Amino acid sequence: MMDCGICTIRVRYEETDQGGIAHHSRHVVWFETARTEWLRQMGQPYQQLEKQGVRFLVTEVSVSYRHPALYDDLLTVETRALDVKGARLYLGYVITSPRGDQVCEGKTTLACIDVESARPRRLPEFFQQVGVSTAEKE
Repeated sequence: MMDCGICTIRVRYEETDQGGIAHHSRHVVWFETARTEWLRQMGQPYQQLEKQGVRFLVTEVSVSYRHPALYDDLLTVETRALDVKGARLYLGYVITSPRGDQVCEGKTTLACIDVESARPRRLPEFFQQVGVSTAEKE
């Protein structure tokens, strides 16, 4: 079972300051894009999950910035499952520049809720099977 997804994102002009450096808030948006692509690559597109009554809410985000992302960079974003517990999905992200610099690393905690009741629900069985390395758990 694949637990890691890769996608690319180009830094748009409107995401940068006058110096051509991406604004720090964009990194979290890129995590969202990468997470959606990871789900698709895992064979669980978000739209399909919602039809099954599953929705994810971000309950926690952390970002450690390392190097700037610059206008027109084609960034590589790696998304990896760190842990799966009941109704919680823990994901890690690494964004790399085309120069090979680590732009940032981050984590999100997602709560799985029922679409209709908006109450917590156990993650679908599929996510219980996602391979998570014990070396990645914290």
